[in-house]
Amino acid sequence: MATPIGKEREVKFLGGAAIDGAPVAYIVVLAAVVAALAFIPFSVVMATGGSFPMSQAIYSLVGWVLGPIAGAVASGIGTLIGVFLAPHTAGVAPTSVYAAVVASFAAGCMVVKGPRKNWWIIAAIIGVGSLLVFLGRAMFINGVSIAATFTGSFGQWLGILLYVLPTRTLFAKWISGASIPMLALGLFLGTWASFAVSHVAQSAITYWMFNWPEEVWVMLAGIVPVEYILRCLIGAVIGTGVIVGLRAIGVVKPTNATY
Repeated sequence: MATPIGKEREVKFLGGAAIDGAPVAYIVVLAAVVAALAFIPFSVVMATGGSFPMSQAIYSLVGWVLGPIAGAVASGIGTLIGVFLAPHTAGVAPTSVYAAVVASFAAGCMVVKGPRKNWWIIAAIIGVGSLLVFLGRAMFINGVSIAATFTGSFGQWLGILLYVLPTRTLFAKWISGASIPMLALGLFLGTWASFAVSHVAQSAITYWMFNWPEEVWVMLAGIVPVEYILRCLIGAVIGTGVIVGLRAIGVVKPTNATY
């Protein structure tokens, strides 16, 4: 057999339409998955009524698979479709779409290196700013006690803290690493952190609309952490299977994917 000569070349995928480095076909498929999961409720919304869709569990996964921009597009389109086809989980429709977009964007920005490594600051500003508006209105305008406010929003401010601290990049390393147990753990905690950014972004708007009383905050103190655990477990189980499968079949990886 002849020995190859000449300079080694790298083969890259160049065909097909793409959005921010992610093939449009991938975006369409994941948008369809988000829309399908919107039909399945997994928890009751205590403050504003309705129910949470199971699709919330994979918003972050979509961001890690496609990148921040393409992931936000896929989740936004999928949620918008779900708003019309599954109104029982739509909540306040505009804020539901907004939350889906923010969640995928925040997750996609959880990168260790590259040109997007500082994009997390955008998501952090949205999260921290929304949290201040959310909690500030509760305490200083509606007179909710400090204890009720902070226990009722425990899952949210804990997630924001995990996102703005270096734990954000630690989760990204686990998601991109070869260890499956650490991948699952990274997906669980990363979903908690990135979803919290979108949750407070949405809550800052819905609380301004509904202004639920302190009694609801007290109930949320016991319900929200359980919802976060369930949401993150679903995201970790689905996400581990999806990412391990994508690696095994060797599909072309989107340019800004985290996994």
